[in-house]
Amino acid sequence: MSANGASTSRYLEVERKFDADESTQPPSFDGIAAVGRVEHAETQSLDAVYFDTPSRDLALNRVTLRRRTGGLDAGWHLKLPAGPDARTEVRAPLDTTDSTTVPTELLDVVLAIVRDRPVSPVARISTTRQVRLVHGADDAVLAEFCDDHVTAGQGADGTTNELRWREWELELVDAGANSGLMDELCDRLLDAGARPAGHGSKLARVLGTSPKDLPAEPMHRALAEQIGELLVWDRAVRAEADDAVHQMRVTTRKIRSLLQASPDSFGLPDDTSILDELRELANVLGEARDAEVLAERYRGALDKLPSKLARGPIQHRLVDGAEQRYQAGVRHSLAAMRSPRYFRLLDALETLVTTTPEPGSGPVAVAAAGKKVRKAAKAARRVADDDLDEAIHRIRKRAKRLRYTAAAMGATKVSKRAKKVQSLLGDHQDCVVSRAHLLEQADAANAASEDAFTYGLLHQQDSDLARECREQLEPALRKLVKTLRKQNRHR
Repeated sequence: MSANGASTSRYLEVERKFDADESTQPPSFDGIAAVGRVEHAETQSLDAVYFDTPSRDLALNRVTLRRRTGGLDAGWHLKLPAGPDARTEVRAPLDTTDSTTVPTELLDVVLAIVRDRPVSPVARISTTRQVRLVHGADDAVLAEFCDDHVTAGQGADGTTNELRWREWELELVDAGANSGLMDELCDRLLDAGARPAGHGSKLARVLGTSPKDLPAEPMHRALAEQIGELLVWDRAVRAEADDAVHQMRVTTRKIRSLLQASPDSFGLPDDTSILDELRELANVLGEARDAEVLAERYRGALDKLPSKLARGPIQHRLVDGAEQRYQAGVRHSLAAMRSPRYFRLLDALETLVTTTPEPGSGPVAVAAAGKKVRKAAKAARRVADDDLDEAIHRIRKRAKRLRYTAAAMGATKVSKRAKKVQSLLGDHQDCVVSRAHLLEQADAANAASEDAFTYGLLHQQDSDLARECREQLEPALRKLVKTLRKQNRHR
């Protein structure tokens, strides 16, 4: 079940938190041009039980999951990082489940983090909240200032390591409002004696958790960053966000390229299965992505054709058929992303981040990856025409590996040149896949006594584009090799 189920809703929350002493007086917002008046709202009593895994996986990833009663938005709340000062909040009603069972719709959003580990209460936080509503000149509410007196502790009843403190929150009602307003309002809080909060959330203060530090070694740091990206795109796929399947597949391939480029750095044995598992995940995601690419490609090509050249039910076969395969591919991807096999892959990747790196392995990995590109290019010049497409595809894969490795090591110029080759040959590979698909669909059209003229026309367009890509390949490779030589001289 996706996070877009009928029982959930999403909101973008933009707020800043501040620590305040008990004696500190709340600020005045008088004199701020955008502020018309300030309204004192009714005091709220909020009680929230927070849930996490035994190893606090949600908290370590800056995610909070709670069941809160009291206030105007009582319910189950899942908060996800969404940029500076911003979090996406996914809500489910209180009556979705009992008080100790996390709603499936929320748990599925963060399944790549919690996996098959148990999720149970880890803290209880009670808050007495005094709210001031900041209105604009048109009397619309611009922001909420919250003065919170907090009592909290670990455990389901909140009695372990109990803490008491006071904090202020300033939240924009319109998340898209001018950030200058947030700065002006927050300056008043600081002038009144508040301090930027020492923790990212109330829960982080109670549990004493903080986000995981990234490794210092470049290859391990790049791997950790890409694993973080994988978790982000995992959530996006579950939410059916645009381009999410594509980006998750790209990230999966980036991770595989980094591991392939420097296996010794990560202590990978020759018989490791993690590369096979990453390839399989990319293949599963590829079912939806390949269909998506074909649908976009054929929709654009048919739109450009005069109507008299678009013969037979070609829109249905090429575009509608690809869109149906895309939906089936997404369902298959989601099933795989809920499997123990996927969870174990994520476990294995996180373990690799903690391995001790080989000294100096990064620069060696860039040079080795560059050598493999040159070797693949040399082999492609000698193959027969029937094998040329596969040989060119091999250059693309090697260039992709070089691109990501060079980027991780800060070899920016090499990475850019490799990206140019990869992108050029990506267009070539799209033509190869499209031509094969067009031949299949033309055969089906002929069998159904349909006019197959347009399939041949599109096939020729793909052939022409593929030839143009091949003509640009040698100049792009020469520039890449030249940049590699300069890079190697400065190692």
